[in-house]
Amino acid sequence: MVDPLEFRPYQTRDATDFKALNVEWLTTYFEVEPYDELVLSHPQTQIIDPGGSIFMVLKEGKTIGTFAFIKKEEGCYEFSKMAVTPKQRNKGYGNLMMQFAIRYAEQHHWKSLILYSSTVLENSIYLYRKYGFEEVPMEAGINYARGNIKMELRLDS
Repeated sequence: MVDPLEFRPYQTRDATDFKALNVEWLTTYFEVEPYDELVLSHPQTQIIDPGGSIFMVLKEGKTIGTFAFIKKEEGCYEFSKMAVTPKQRNKGYGNLMMQFAIRYAEQHHWKSLILYSSTVLENSIYLYRKYGFEEVPMEAGINYARGNIKMELRLDS
């Protein structure tokens, strides 16, 4: 049985945790790219002000993870900046985070969620496919050098 998690909307005081969680994850698997640095250093202006949102994931009152929805266009959001502390990985929390994210998107009547990832992250790709994300063509000029796969979950069908 997976421990219950609390999902809380981002507050200004979460800026340090939001950045630290993502930087740790990025440096474990890749590197922090200029676009990451911009978004992680300015989550309010880069994610929230343009219509997106960030959630902090808490276990027993302590922040163990985070993820964001970046607004791409009306009804379409990028699921992004998902990170979990190293000690809490591989415990099923990714499933709970995906379930919450999809439910949130459905409750807001979004048409689709997209994400960019890397096929190096086999567990992540498996998780996304498990929840119905399908590979779609990648447009030119994406913000992440590490990204070699784009996936979409259609919610309006």
